[in-house]
Amino acid sequence: MTALSPPLAVSSWSLHRALGLTFPNRPDADVAMPAPQPTDGNGRISLFGMPDVVRKLGIDRAEICSFHIASRDPGYLAELRAAFAAGGVALQTLLVEYGDITDPATAERDLAWIGRWIETAAELGAEQARVIAGKALPSAEALDRSAAGLRRLARQGEALGVRIVTENWFDLLSNPADVHGLFDRLDGAVGLNGDFGNWSGPGKYEDLEAIFGLAVCCHAKGDFSVGALDTEDYAACLAAATAAGFRGPYTLIYEGSDPDEIANLAIERDFIRAYFA
Repeated sequence: MTALSPPLAVSSWSLHRALGLTFPNRPDADVAMPAPQPTDGNGRISLFGMPDVVRKLGIDRAEICSFHIASRDPGYLAELRAAFAAGGVALQTLLVEYGDITDPATAERDLAWIGRWIETAAELGAEQARVIAGKALPSAEALDRSAAGLRRLARQGEALGVRIVTENWFDLLSNPADVHGLFDRLDGAVGLNGDFGNWSGPGKYEDLEAIFGLAVCCHAKGDFSVGALDTEDYAACLAAATAAGFRGPYTLIYEGSDPDEIANLAIERDFIRAYFA
């Protein structure tokens, strides 16, 4: 690692096999202590073991998916916050995984639900909460609804010391024009979490470069579809982000078929560090 190496983080999504259990909590099923689901079996660790895994990778930042949190009881959240602090791992982002603030029929319900997760992010000491900008097809009306909702959430986050970020994800933000259309409406109230893995096609790298000037963080998802990291693609994604002026942090995202999550996260880590050496 050199002085030029950007900050790295690990998402709980990248450890979903190790964690095994999920605790689905959605706007239409908002319960403080969801019944555990063996989504990837029963797992080998809980979130309390995640800081040790992250530190052994030589990384000191992490992100947690909302569905990996077993309870929003204040005592549980305080213990989890203490475990990350004791492990020397900063909680960069709480990833709020559900909600559609562009659906007029459910937007108020979903905004209130997301707001409760922003409160959870604050209790955990998270720097950021990533929320979904919306799932509607892009239109001026949908972008207006998204911007209004995101501004509301940003005000709540600011009061709690949590920065709100959103992602180039779902139909609403499936191209640079609509990403910029939304962010022009936000006037700096919300940051962009750029994601390498959400877009594809022949214009992918140009499209990523077109939005990464807005990015404050990145989901650096490598393509392991052929059984190994597609290094050409990963390098091109990093080049696009760098050309736009982005300097990290990069959150390692692994979603390949090889069950050895740690080994493949190390491959992504080493590639990024070598790229910036």
